Amino acid sequence: MPLRMQNPKCRFCGTPLSNVMCDLGLSPLANSYVKFENVHDGEKFYPLKVWACEKCLLAQLEEFESPDAIFSDYLYFSSFSTTWVEHARRYCEMMTGRFGFNSASQIIEIASNDGYLLQHFKAKGIPVLGVEPAANVAKVAWEQKQIPSVVKFFGVQTAKELVADGKSADLLLGNNVLAHVPDINDFVGGLKIALKPAGVITFEFPHLLRLIDGNQFDTIYHEHFSYLSLLAAETIFAHHGLTLFDVEEVPTHGGSLRIFARHAENDAPVAAITPRVAAMRQKETEFGLTKMATYTAFGDKVKATKRKLLTFLIEAADAGKKTVCYGAAAKGVTLVKYCGVRDDLVEYVVDKSPYKQDHFMPGVRIPIYGPERIFETKPDYVLILPWNLTKEISGEMAAIHGWGGKFVVPIPEVRVLD
Repeated sequence: MPLRMQNPKCRFCGTPLSNVMCDLGLSPLANSYVKFENVHDGEKFYPLKVWACEKCLLAQLEEFESPDAIFSDYLYFSSFSTTWVEHARRYCEMMTGRFGFNSASQIIEIASNDGYLLQHFKAKGIPVLGVEPAANVAKVAWEQKQIPSVVKFFGVQTAKELVADGKSADLLLGNNVLAHVPDINDFVGGLKIALKPAGVITFEFPHLLRLIDGNQFDTIYHEHFSYLSLLAAETIFAHHGLTLFDVEEVPTHGGSLRIFARHAENDAPVAAITPRVAAMRQKETEFGLTKMATYTAFGDKVKATKRKLLTFLIEAADAGKKTVCYGAAAKGVTLVKYCGVRDDLVEYVVDKSPYKQDHFMPGVRIPIYGPERIFETKPDYVLILPWNLTKEISGEMAAIHGWGGKFVVPIPEVRVLD
């Protein structure tokens, strides 16, 4: 475990950090679900404090646990979200249409999970390869979708091994992984190595601007070592000889960026820098992401949201109303732990993933069951923890209206849906 330092330094540029964006107290690893039979076992808690670097603008947590401890045996499977699988399908159609990938191309996805995305390229006859550190998840990708996967963490060494094995990428992609790496220089340095001379990189990550503007503090947890803007990503990629040539705003995870990168020396017309890069740079600057005051003011918004959620849950309990949660998502762990929600306010959580059922939410020990539990107990309120999937969940669970049940979302502040 890394030595604790009183004054942490930026993981990208090494600048001493002094600006705190928010402090969510002590929290467990968000995906360290506790089995029912282990209810009396202890848990580790770590500081959940976000720092902002005034030099490179990277918002970040300190590293308290290694990636091996967090990701080697993982309980998040992307394919359980139909919304996310459809997002991946549309991405595949867009990329093949724009860049002409075909049977002679090589697609490599970093943090490929259970094959939720690569299956769409595979169906088009395009060679694919996943790089996935969680062996249990990679096994599902191979057994259920026949997606070949290398069970390793990605970085310079893994990139060199891929190239030596003839696996350089025409398209090198990663969704919601750039924020998950503590050694961001080793990771982005590996991208430079694994990409073919005319290759394209795309990455999606939750947009720091949307996190601050939408009060999305629950997206902060120990798996997310970094919180990224275009301004910070441009600086990091340029340091490693990669140029961002396009950027898109996508609706996933409460508002994300999809960045497009290429080798700095690649001047092909298909990878010419689009006006959207300058426009996004300007948007972030006008929002205030170049000023530390924008980051440090965020903590007060977080505290106000905590008070509003607790007020709603306490008043509901005092009125004899029953509240349960839907979705044992990592963001939900941060929310209920920071807000002090226990089973006296929320009876249980349900989740579609059988890998999470028959466990307790870490840190708060609220039990997790299958969605059918809601129809058995008929609660008054269903608090949707993965609020970014509200449309999907409220549609699948619409039958709760039959007994007068209502959905509630907690972010940006608590709201009962009509």
